[in-house]
Amino acid sequence: MQVPARRNPRPEWVLTRRVALGHRIAQLRLAAQLSQEQLGNLAGIERRSIQRYEAGTRDPQYSDLLLIAHALRVHLADLLD
Repeated sequence: MQVPARRNPRPEWVLTRRVALGHRIAQLRLAAQLSQEQLGNLAGIERRSIQRYEAGTRDPQYSDLLLIAHALRVHLADLLD
């Protein structure tokens, strides 16, 4: 069974912010000298999810953002900066 398409596509500014969030996660991960696999293990999240968040192709859940921030030892606001 296929999930139906969204009736109203997300506005372009939302997609732009999602990509910016992914870049910020990647930037902080690299500054911490972690691979996507290592960050995933520390946060308890699949590496594929980290990869998708960083690429901006998937919206992270709030709880995943909390776990990522904790694993990177930063405040959640630092991810959203």
